[in-house]
Amino acid sequence: MVRVETVSKTYRSGEGPVAVLSDVSLSVGSKETVALTGESGSGKSTLLHLIGGLDLPDKGSITLDGQEITALGDTARATVRRDTVGLVFQQFNLVPSLTVAQNIALQARLAGRFDAALTQRLIDRLGLSGMQQRYPEQLSGGQQQRVAIGRTLANHPKVVLADEPTGNLDEDTGDAVMSLMLDLVAESGAALIMATHSNRLAARFSRRVHLSRGRLEAA
Repeated sequence: MVRVETVSKTYRSGEGPVAVLSDVSLSVGSKETVALTGESGSGKSTLLHLIGGLDLPDKGSITLDGQEITALGDTARATVRRDTVGLVFQQFNLVPSLTVAQNIALQARLAGRFDAALTQRLIDRLGLSGMQQRYPEQLSGGQQQRVAIGRTLANHPKVVLADEPTGNLDEDTGDAVMSLMLDLVAESGAALIMATHSNRLAARFSRRVHLSRGRLEAA
């Protein structure tokens, strides 16, 4: 489902070029859950952004569901991202003027893949029944993150990329949200790659890989 081959990425800073990723290779299959660990600045977020087609590597290739996205232009990459990838970040990025139900359905509607039955199942499974007409400001942080997860999964993604999704939540809420996301991803059959600092959370994944100084190591 995901194939990263000898990918490198360098950013420019005031002090000169900074190599963030160096010859990184990674393969992730359908239904596989991979925890991506590493210190701050090790390149975890950069790698997720590259896999999601939000940026391009300096060298190497990335293939999603059989399509080499590194060979595509911006518009084509955006289409693949819309149709294939689900993104979950610490920042919930909910639309303040939309209700819970509208936020969950938003990406699926934009992609022309809205499924009312699936949306309702997600609302029930996420523990958001009775909250469909609330707005983001009326929700707790954990509830907002559940809405963000629901919005991602309502679009039938084949690959879910999560960047420290529970980092802004307390431990108990974060554990509950993590359990729910793992369950829902397993039910959907999507591949999941999640960046985390937590060894405790990483232990719940089927595989763990570690980024150190821009290089990927088995953990």
